[in-house]
Amino acid sequence: MRCVSAPLRWHDLPTGDPQGLRERIEAGPNSIWRYAPLLPVPADVASKPNLNPGLTPLVKAHRLAGELGVTGGLYVKDDSGNPTHSFKDRVVAIAVEAARAFGFTTLSCSSTGNLAGAVGAAARAGFRSCVFIPHDLEAGKVVMAAVYGGELVAVEGTYDDVNRFCSELIGDSLGEGWGFVNVNLRPYYGEGSKTLAYEICEQLGWEIPDQIVIPIASGSQLTKIDKGLKELIKLGLVEDKPCKIFGAQAEGCSPVSRAFKDGHDVVRPVKPNTIAKSLAIGNPADGPYVLDIARRTGGAVEDVTDEQVVDAIKLLARTEGIFAETAGGVTVGVTKKLIETGQLDPARTTVVLNTGDGLKTLDAVAPTTGPTATIKPSLDAFRAAGLAG
Repeated sequence: MRCVSAPLRWHDLPTGDPQGLRERIEAGPNSIWRYAPLLPVPADVASKPNLNPGLTPLVKAHRLAGELGVTGGLYVKDDSGNPTHSFKDRVVAIAVEAARAFGFTTLSCSSTGNLAGAVGAAARAGFRSCVFIPHDLEAGKVVMAAVYGGELVAVEGTYDDVNRFCSELIGDSLGEGWGFVNVNLRPYYGEGSKTLAYEICEQLGWEIPDQIVIPIASGSQLTKIDKGLKELIKLGLVEDKPCKIFGAQAEGCSPVSRAFKDGHDVVRPVKPNTIAKSLAIGNPADGPYVLDIARRTGGAVEDVTDEQVVDAIKLLARTEGIFAETAGGVTVGVTKKLIETGQLDPARTTVVLNTGDGLKTLDAVAPTTGPTATIKPSLDAFRAAGLAG
């Protein structure tokens, strides 16, 4: 892989006029590019071909709050409304701008599914894509990653095996001209997750919530949301106040949760075995930083079983009309568990992240979800089914 100097200057945060900056942001595009002054992107970024993700709904979850006993205000940050239906569009959008500046011609990644789709959709920006996934991903994610016409390579093994392979490819001449969004473009890519913190606070009227529950795969999303909150405070865009940050994992891949509960600073790798495949990273790169943030903010890292994940997906759908993928089920399930165990205060303003669309992970709920009844096309049959009210 060729070495290049950074043509895209790392950004300095604007200072000195919080009210003016607020007004500039609020007058900006209905996408993450409203925060362009806070991101490592060119000033004319909004005019370039990109997927323009962001400004997704922050849903006031009244019915879910009632089910969980939350009285302080419960919100779901629903990122399933992004162009490829996951938060990964945010990180890829920033990586695309870096790839343009570096002169890369191929975009690539190792992925548990959502990132593969987001990189594939970068065809809109004029890039060839070649992405690598574990061989046993959900069918919906495989199709979505392949439909954009790029190369999709299934690798026999877990995500950690895929990631190791990609590291070898980057170091080989075969990787010449390739930008791996989550490896050699990772410093830029990671900045995309900050926009979740920016949006949440703006949508709350430029206030920091008391508590946030975030799913953990590599852990990068959680660490960058923490960074985004710090930046908003530094800029004077929000008042400085405590915010407890909680991490959510599936029990079948919970190395960070286990380390947190055991009081360790080191995260021991595990072999994933969970339906929450988008979170199935057994050796999360940012795990130690997640532990530090959870402890520093007074939060925690918790996990739930696959059965609890499915129950939580259905709970969110039934109460708020939001069909989450398995990662969202993990986050809602962990929120419920945190309340039950007294770790999360139901009297405080709480934001829960849904990072992807349930249509990508139908296999998780299909075995226990289907028609209430199958009837003949007649009123008598409908009455006999006992569904007339």
